[in-house]
Amino acid sequence: MAGAIIENMSTKKLCIVGGILLVFQIIAFLVGGLIAPGPTTAVSYMSVKCVDVRKNHHKTKWLMPWGPNQCDKIRDIEEAIPREIEANDIVFSVHIPLPSMEMSPWFQFMLFILQLDIAFKLNNQIRENAEVSMDVSLAYRDDMFAEWTEMAHERVPRKLKCTFTSPKTPEYEGRYYECDVLPFMEIGSVAHKYYLLNIRLPVNEKKKINVGIGEIKDIQLVGIHQNGGFTKVWFAMKTFLTPSIFIIMVWYWRRITMMSRPPVLLEKVIFALGISMTFINIPVEWFSIGFDWTWMLLFGDIRQGIFYAMLLSFWIIFCGEHMMKVNTQMSTITTISSALASALLVPRTKDQHERNHIAGYWKQVGPIAVGSFCLFIFDMCERGVQLTNPFYSIWTTDVGTELAMAFIIVAGICLCLYFLFLCFMVFQVFRNISGKQSSLPAMSKVRRLHYEGLIFRFKFLMLITLACAAMTVIFFIVSQVTEGHWKWGGVTVQVNSAFFTGIYGMWNLYVFALMFLYAPSHKNYGEDQSNGDLGVHSGEELQQIPWVVPINQTKVTTTKHHVLFAFEHLSITCPLISN
Repeated sequence: MAGAIIENMSTKKLCIVGGILLVFQIIAFLVGGLIAPGPTTAVSYMSVKCVDVRKNHHKTKWLMPWGPNQCDKIRDIEEAIPREIEANDIVFSVHIPLPSMEMSPWFQFMLFILQLDIAFKLNNQIRENAEVSMDVSLAYRDDMFAEWTEMAHERVPRKLKCTFTSPKTPEYEGRYYECDVLPFMEIGSVAHKYYLLNIRLPVNEKKKINVGIGEIKDIQLVGIHQNGGFTKVWFAMKTFLTPSIFIIMVWYWRRITMMSRPPVLLEKVIFALGISMTFINIPVEWFSIGFDWTWMLLFGDIRQGIFYAMLLSFWIIFCGEHMMKVNTQMSTITTISSALASALLVPRTKDQHERNHIAGYWKQVGPIAVGSFCLFIFDMCERGVQLTNPFYSIWTTDVGTELAMAFIIVAGICLCLYFLFLCFMVFQVFRNISGKQSSLPAMSKVRRLHYEGLIFRFKFLMLITLACAAMTVIFFIVSQVTEGHWKWGGVTVQVNSAFFTGIYGMWNLYVFALMFLYAPSHKNYGEDQSNGDLGVHSGEELQQIPWVVPINQTKVTTTKHHVLFAFEHLSITCPLISN
């Protein structure tokens, strides 16, 4: 009988395949650690306080912090008092990037966080639950002498979370509050060379706008963008891996369709996992270099979500398939007639039906679907809205915060339920394997070989899966606690870049190995085994009993081997009868 390639592959060949995959895995880590720069760069921007005393302020002019057309500036807020400059006339201006630099589409995205420098004043303290309201305008241009084009103009509210560690007495006036940084802006593409931010803090005492927020001295921004060098390495990896996974996926499905039976659920799920991996690999990001596609961040999140949902579903179905197979053939037969019927007919038609339909796993797959849906809704509420309003953040309002926390909590509960189901199924499979191993010596060589193949491929996948998960967690922790790079002599290793490229390459190799090793083999048991001749004829094996049979099969061919198998099965499961 034909099984998976991993069941019919000799130990030597399996070690060769594993060695080749290990070499590619090492290369993936080295590409990120030695060739690519750090994944991201953070740049600090100090706003310049411009004065705009015109009516209809923003409608006629953009205020530049430096350059030939720079604005009328003040050094600090105290300078505004003798000049009779009101708070509504002060504009905090920030030019992106810094002087003599340009932004590039290779940067992929821009993320900004905001830090307010607020001084303590006895007559202007920060109230409880204070909220600062900013009138923010964003513009862009691609030439230093071109006119600015408005990109966004929004009112941006942010709640202040500040503490004052010193006593609130007159001698401590002028000291700064310790305030949490605030999310400010996120743009999913960097299609232009220059950007300009004009930030106003309008004061309206009647409407209680920007009242009780303390004395704001300065506004600082920290901009984070992806490094262009890392982007090129990342695109090159995706371009190389896309055809690799696609070719093995086509080869795998061709092997499935060459079988005389329709594909079973596990084979379909492995194929779907290959499709989801190919979906992630397709380097559509190349188009973001020439097009202003601000939705690329959201699109990337959706692709990753589909892959992880398929990966979690595969683990469940793989365990369930092995659990059902073992239970199907290990069920105790109490009478000769039931044993003979089990041999002549398809064993456990109901279990096979469940195994070949996703509905049989609804309890285990259900939490994956609910958790993925919650995370998708959360991402749409955050990055989906940012497609039209780059200053939006779901965490800035109480309702938004509660909604976001609800989605995350539900997703977390679903994840916990999933892992409980998975651990229970893995435990059941290993328990069944232990019971089956005690019966192996009494079996014929054909059946012993089949069960040894099932046990081996299950343990092999569990080992590889645990190794991949452990490496993911370890490298994530290392990337968080280190400074981002290590130095050994004259060699600098970018740890964070190695984490991204290494883990990305690792899961590609994982899917590649699954489709290669678990594809149907064209060899029969006993033809290519490292333990030598088993003394079994291939033609006899093929007729003994089908392990994977189409659900709608109605015709059953009875041979003497079916009857012999029935009595053999009785001697294993019912020793009293055999005696």
